[in-house]
Amino acid sequence: MTAAAPRRFPWPGTLVARLFLIFLVGLLLAYGLSFASLFYERYSTTKTMMLGDLERDVAIAMDILDRLPAAERPAWLPRLSSGNREYQLGNGDADQPLELDAARSVAQSIQAALGNARPATIRAMADDPRHIQARVVLSDGQPVILDIHLSSMRPAPWLGVVLAVQLLLLIGCAWLAVRLAVRPLTRLARAAEALDPNAKSPLLSEHGPAEVAHAAVAFNAMQTRIAAHVAERMQILGAISHDLQTPITRMKLRTEFMDASVDRDKLAQDLNEVERLVREGIDYARSAHGKVETPVRVELAAFLESLVYDYQDTGKAVSLSGDSAGPLSTRPHALRRVLGNLIDNALKFAGAAEVRVDAAEGGPVSIFVLDRGPGIPAHEMDAVLQPFYRLESSRNRDTGGTGLGLAIAQQLAEVLGAKLILSPRDGGGLSVELRIAR
Repeated sequence: MTAAAPRRFPWPGTLVARLFLIFLVGLLLAYGLSFASLFYERYSTTKTMMLGDLERDVAIAMDILDRLPAAERPAWLPRLSSGNREYQLGNGDADQPLELDAARSVAQSIQAALGNARPATIRAMADDPRHIQARVVLSDGQPVILDIHLSSMRPAPWLGVVLAVQLLLLIGCAWLAVRLAVRPLTRLARAAEALDPNAKSPLLSEHGPAEVAHAAVAFNAMQTRIAAHVAERMQILGAISHDLQTPITRMKLRTEFMDASVDRDKLAQDLNEVERLVREGIDYARSAHGKVETPVRVELAAFLESLVYDYQDTGKAVSLSGDSAGPLSTRPHALRRVLGNLIDNALKFAGAAEVRVDAAEGGPVSIFVLDRGPGIPAHEMDAVLQPFYRLESSRNRDTGGTGLGLAIAQQLAEVLGAKLILSPRDGGGLSVELRIAR
C-alpha cells in the first residue's frame, strides 16, 4: 500500500486573498503578543503596588490597634478596612492551607510587614480558596483577623474596544494595500486577455509606481510589436496572393491555346486549384482588416432573407427559419461574408444548408447554419478554426478545400465581436452558431 500524501494547507485561489490572509495572520499574532505583554506588564506592576500597599497598611493598622485600648478597637476597624481588606476581632473561620500562588504571595507580604514581633497565621476558607484570613495576636492577647478577598486581575473594558478598533483599522489598511498592489497585475491580465492582434487595442496607463509603470511600458511595447508583426504577415500574404493572380491568368490563357490533351486538362485543373487557393488567401488577409468597416443598423430579418434568396435564385438548397431578431447594429459586409462562408461550407459537404435565427428577448442573437453532412469529430472542433487545417485525409482540394473557410469565418466573427461555436447536430451533421451580442 502506498503512503497517503501529506495534506497541504488549502490556500485561497486569488493572490489578493493569499496576501490578505498572510497580513491578517501576522496582525493577529502581533496583536496577541502585544496584548499578552501589555497584560503581563500591567499585572506585574499592579501586583507589586498592591503588595507594597498591603505591607504598609497591615503594619500601620496593627500598630494602631495594638496601641488602642481594647474598648476603642471596634470603632477603628471600619476606618482601617478598605476595598477587599477588612479587619475583624476574633479568631476567624479560615482553617485550610493556602493553595493559590496569589494567596501565598499575599501571605509572604503580610509576614514580611509584621516581622517576628507579631507572627501571623494565614489560612484559606474551605469554600473559597481566594478568600483568606490572617490571624494576628496583639500584645494584650486579643486576636485580630485581616479578612482578604483576592480579586482576579481583569483588563479595563475600554482596553478591548480600543484594541479592536485599532485592529480593524490595520486590517482595513492591509486590505487596501493588497488591493492597490494587486490591481496593476489584474489590469495587466485583463489587457492580455483582451489583446487582439487584428485590432488596435487601447494602451495601458503608464503612470503609477516604478514597477507598475515599467510593466505597462513593456506590455504596450509587446502589444505594438505583435500588431506590427501580424499586420506585416497579412500584408505579405495579401501581396503575394494578389501578385500571383496575374501569372496564373496568363498560364490559364496559354492552356486554352494548347491542343486538347490529358496533360492540358490536368494543367488547367492545377491552375484552378492554385487560383482558388490564392483567392482564399486574399480573403483571409482582408478579413483581418474587417474592422475598418463602419457599423450600421440593419434589419436582420430582411438581411438574412436577401442572403438566402440569392442562394435560392442560383438553385442552391438553402432555407431560412426562426425568430424575428429585429434591428441589429453590425458590420453588414463582414456579416455577409462570414455567413456566406458557413453556407458555402455546408453546401459543399452536405448539398444543403439551413439558416435558423434564435433571438431571445434582451439576449444575444444566434444565427445557426445547419447541415446534414459528415460533421466534424468532437476532438477537432477547435483545430478546424485554424488556418490551412483540413479534415480530409487525402488532401484533395476538391473534397478537402484549402482549410481557410472556417478560419476566415472565425476571424470575421471576432471582427463582429461575435462568437463562433461549432457543435454536432442532433441526428447527424454540423451546427455552426454565430452568437452576436446586441
